[in-house]
Amino acid sequence: MEYRVEHDSLGEVKVPADRYWGAQTQRSYQNFPIGTEKIPMEVIRAFAVLKKSAAIANCNLGRLDKERCSLIGQVCDEILAGKLDEHFPLSVWQTGSGTQSNMNVNEVIANRGNELAGKKLLHPNDHCNMSQSSNDTFPTAMHIAAVVAIEDHLLPSIDALTATFTRLMEENKGIVKTGRTHLQDAVPIAFSQEISGWRAMLTETRNMIAGSLPFLKELALGGTAVGTGLNAPKGFAEAVARVVGELTGQDFVTAPNKFHALSSKDEMVFAHGALKALAANMMKIANDVRWLASGPRCGLGEIQIPANEPGSSIMPGKVNPTQCESVTMVAVQVMANDAAVGMAASQGNFELNVFMPVSIYNFLQSVRLLSDSLRSFNERCVSGIKPIKEKMHENLHRSLMLVTALNPYIGYEHAAKTAQKAFKENISLKEACVALGYLTPEKFDEVFHPEEMV
Repeated sequence: MEYRVEHDSLGEVKVPADRYWGAQTQRSYQNFPIGTEKIPMEVIRAFAVLKKSAAIANCNLGRLDKERCSLIGQVCDEILAGKLDEHFPLSVWQTGSGTQSNMNVNEVIANRGNELAGKKLLHPNDHCNMSQSSNDTFPTAMHIAAVVAIEDHLLPSIDALTATFTRLMEENKGIVKTGRTHLQDAVPIAFSQEISGWRAMLTETRNMIAGSLPFLKELALGGTAVGTGLNAPKGFAEAVARVVGELTGQDFVTAPNKFHALSSKDEMVFAHGALKALAANMMKIANDVRWLASGPRCGLGEIQIPANEPGSSIMPGKVNPTQCESVTMVAVQVMANDAAVGMAASQGNFELNVFMPVSIYNFLQSVRLLSDSLRSFNERCVSGIKPIKEKMHENLHRSLMLVTALNPYIGYEHAAKTAQKAFKENISLKEACVALGYLTPEKFDEVFHPEEMV
């Protein structure tokens, strides 16, 4: 491999000749050979938005000339287009401030920009990092990446699954089935009502997630090293937030208190709590679906779901609820990530939180997994749900909890004795009620209508 020599404040470093990064990136690459987890590309693209916005703000404030501003913007556009992905190799398990990733972006912009210009115009610190510090750029990139991921990927996935449940509610109106509480038979419920519960879980958690976005849209940029804004010109914080908003189409604002913005990650905790709520609901929905589809002959068997692949290497013809299993595994991972995000946020010391890379890595993984799993679950499972009406009818009329309809006529205690006798003797509720002398056969038929109990 061919190398070139770069230098930083610690001296000279050999860097692969075909890479745009510089000395500080190389040192991090060599000093943290830990795991396979890399800084997510969502963060790198957020940095590109940030650096382009900062260059425009600096130019408008008279700090940066137009030629350098344009050059920085040109390279940032290449990063946003995915043309330079291989030049961002750093591990999540680096400095907790993300300094080396900030410098990775600065170095790539400077070296690629100088290559485009055919002369040395850009310096990674003096121009690409102008009016900035790693301490305010990394948390800003975190917030930009989180907002974009939620707005562009997660919310559309939620909306698509919600629409499918809305369709299923309409298609299944009029179908009555037995309800279940404590995994035991309960009073009847319309299948459309059961589906409406799933749908409401999505709409409620969507509102929670959307409600967290205003906090994530507050940007730390302008606080520089410790929140005082040292070396940033007056008006820079407001100007750069405005440009970030223009480039992303999101209403980003500058954080009102930069000391909080640098040292606290409570916005990440709050937003991820809403992601955990979605994961909890998806665990519930996926479990409901796979239990209702259990069988095909020895389970509940009340719904049919698509058969996507063979389910066993030894049992011919077996088909498993694999999309449900995938969703529930994702839910477990998101719940585990929530613990990491919360613990990372608790470790702010004085003027800076130094657990930022692990925080955003887990946050973005949760958003990505939820977005993908909801989309797959919708397309490959939920959209193909069909009721097995005969089984629903059979289970409904075998349920002993239909006796609840008799409470107004024979009282709770007599109804309980009716259910117990029917269960012990394996007879119908009607037979038990009549045998106990609580109702005549004619009166029983007059008051007992399971389909009207919903």
